[in-house]
Amino acid sequence: MKEHLNVYNDVLQLVGNTPLVRLNRITKDLPGSYFAKVEAFNPGNSSKDRIALYIIEDAERKGILKPGDTIVETTSGNTGFSIAMVSIVKGYKCILAVSSKSSKDKIDALRAMGAKVYVCPANVSADDPRSYYQVAKRIHNENKGSVYINQYFNQLNADAHYATSGPEIWEQTEGKLTHFVACSGTGGTISGTAKYLKEKNPNIRILGIDAYGSVLKKYHETQEFDKNEIYPYRIEGLGKNLIPTATNFDVIDYFEKVSDEESAHTARRIAKTEGLFVGYTSGAAVQGTIQMAAAGEFDENSKVIIMFPDHGRSYMSKIYSDDWMNEQGFFDAENEVGVDKIEFIK
Repeated sequence: MKEHLNVYNDVLQLVGNTPLVRLNRITKDLPGSYFAKVEAFNPGNSSKDRIALYIIEDAERKGILKPGDTIVETTSGNTGFSIAMVSIVKGYKCILAVSSKSSKDKIDALRAMGAKVYVCPANVSADDPRSYYQVAKRIHNENKGSVYINQYFNQLNADAHYATSGPEIWEQTEGKLTHFVACSGTGGTISGTAKYLKEKNPNIRILGIDAYGSVLKKYHETQEFDKNEIYPYRIEGLGKNLIPTATNFDVIDYFEKVSDEESAHTARRIAKTEGLFVGYTSGAAVQGTIQMAAAGEFDENSKVIIMFPDHGRSYMSKIYSDDWMNEQGFFDAENEVGVDKIEFIK
């Protein structure tokens, strides 16, 4: 085929440069202007494509990764999919330790992409030998020559967003943003993006979203790790039961906690009002934004960028399933449930 400027050589060249989309309805009652950085436009449908490609190519440059090697990682699903995608293109094997909290959709997708998947219990401590952190370490040690990405404790996680997400947002907004909102799990997205934006304008407010059942907000406020903050919750890819070193708490101004139920409903509302089919974590980001607006964080001059890290296709068996929502007790008399049955058609 003749070389052509509009042809990409492989799917990895599609990573990054995702669009910024104005939110017109879900935030219509809030002061200021709101824009979504829609990471579902990455080829793997999430922001994790950025870190997978960045970290793997760094390992290649350093001679750590060679053709045919094995990559090992812990994941709630999105990072694993991105690593599996990059591994296919570059010729690596991929073994993933996955949290049991991950949706069946995500786990099925990982296997469809050729990854070997070990599903580990979610509601155990990080140092429990059954946790996906410890299982991944064990797999790495048992596979000589394998490379463990270790996204929670890898500075390259944040560096990837410092190199890509931050500059993109600054250029897309012409430097006029006042706030940046992002969910924090590993902390790479918010930390790397925030570092770049704060260097450009230290007055930009960096707002992190945490989950009830996670330790991040309290740690940010007190520098204390409180095990009493930890309890089971449903949102995937948000919050933590440990303190990831990939998180730079110094560049984050404030954390807002959100609930499983409200985040699920908000994700569904985004789909129905904005036409953006987003994931659970994106719903959490907007839910947190709505709560902070109610507390007076924004005014009419605010220009707020919200990171939408994921796509709804990974949550069809969860937040987009009426059966699952009912099982969780997330529907009540006030909420629309399902689709009316059609008894017959004349």
